[in-house]
Parts: sequence; C-alpha cells; structure tokens
Amino acid sequence: MKNTREVYAVEVAGVKRNLRLFEVKPGLRIAILNILGDTELVQAAARALAEKLGAVDYDLLVTAEAKSIPLIYALAVATGKAYLVLRKAYKPYMGEALQAETLSITTGAPQTLYLDEKDLELIHGKRVVLLDDVISTGSTLQGMRLVVSKAGAAVVAECAIFTEGERAQWENIIALGHLPVFTG
Repeated sequence: MKNTREVYAVEVAGVKRNLRLFEVKPGLRIAILNILGDTELVQAAARALAEKLGAVDYDLLVTAEAKSIPLIYALAVATGKAYLVLRKAYKPYMGEALQAETLSITTGAPQTLYLDEKDLELIHGKRVVLLDDVISTGSTLQGMRLVVSKAGAAVVAECAIFTEGERAQWENIIALGHLPVFTG
C-alpha cells in the first residue's frame, strides 16, 4: 500500500527522516515524530543532546512515558546519568505516587503524570533535566515541572529533539531542531 500522506523532511544529527503530517484539529496539522523502533535516530539524537548538555550541572534525567523512553535510555547511557520515567497511568504498586495533570496535544484529552513512590528518594533534592521527544504546547513539560517540584527537585534544563510551533517561546529549550505547524 502506497503512502500518499504529505510529509515534512527533517534532519536530526545527520539522520534524515520524512515526518508524516496529521491534522490534530481543524485547520492545524503537525509533523509527527515517532522515534519508537528508530534506533538510528534515537542514538544520533542522544549523542547530540549529550553533547549539548555537557555544560549543564545535573544529577538526573526525567521524561514522561511513552515515546521518549528509548531516547531517555540512550541519553542516560551516553551521559552516565540516572533517569526516571513519569507514568501516564497509576498502578497500585506505585504506592503514594505524586501526580500532576496536563493536556495532551496529540490526544486533546487531559492526562495525569505520576511519579512512583519508589522514585521519590531518587529525585528528592536533585538537579533535573526534563526530556521530551517534541515540545509542542509545553503542557507535558508543565506537568513534568509540577511533579518534579512536588518531589523537592529543581529543574536546571529542559531538552527535546524538536520544539514545535512558535519558536520564540522555546528559546530556553535545548533542542536539535524546530518544527513548524501547518495551518490551512
């Protein structure tokens, strides 16, 4: 079956990909980066982000599940730093988990981020770098910030493979590139 969907060409740390465009609401399309299963892209992005984080003094990497999990793992290997993943569903074994609600651009629905009780000791008092694959609206980033703050940690940097949308609002994000949004 031939894919006739429009694409947007990108290059990440020397790796080229064509991202498919999807309408997320009437008149608004975004280029979808799905790094799950793309080992070449994940490894290249992790190496490039590790280099950009070289001057940042931090203890721990934090992300939200699910698409950025392979990226945070590869980045943790590249930097020698520990990492943890904020979950999007509560499980009873997570005990007295911390939580914060956010709104997902890809689903349009509220989602809650949870920090497993077992990770409280790991994060408390640490300097944290937040990581995401793409930062679009900043809602997931905001949810991660809230959970990290509740856990008694400090965010010292935020990074992603791509920022998306209004470039000026992401000037403090460490990113490998920027994606436009497509209107009309």
